[in-house]
Amino acid sequence: MSNEVLAKLFEHNNWANMQMIQACSALSDEQLDTEPHSATKGTIRQTLLHLVSSQRGYLALLTLPVEERKKAPLDFAELKEVAQSSGEALLDLIRKEELPRNRLRTTDGYYVEPWVVLLQIINHATEHREQVNSMRSALGLAPLDQDGWSYGEFTNSLVPISK
Repeated sequence: MSNEVLAKLFEHNNWANMQMIQACSALSDEQLDTEPHSATKGTIRQTLLHLVSSQRGYLALLTLPVEERKKAPLDFAELKEVAQSSGEALLDLIRKEELPRNRLRTTDGYYVEPWVVLLQIINHATEHREQVNSMRSALGLAPLDQDGWSYGEFTNSLVPISK
């Protein structure tokens, strides 16, 4: 049961990331690069690039030895592809129960339990999607509904009781 729940959390994360990237792909360069007038640091473009680059990095942490992890720059045109491929690869690790069992070595001098990485992936993405939603609102655009209830409706896992 717990592996199924974990997979659902990552399915939601992938869905929400792709929804945000799709919605923001329609924005102009001016909108993508507008500096926020809030506590949020970075533009929509910078935040989405950071979110997806980090997800790719977390996948590498879970699957590659430290010496094989590369920090390749990410272009905005690659966002959708990299978010989708890294998200699906993470979900595949979870579904196949192929997550590492031992502590992992980070590139910045730490050992970390794999569950901490999984927790960070979900929290990190949620935080940055909400920052992008805030920046979208400041531009006069509607924020996206990406919470658990919205995903439940999307997957027909939350349905109204017929009267």
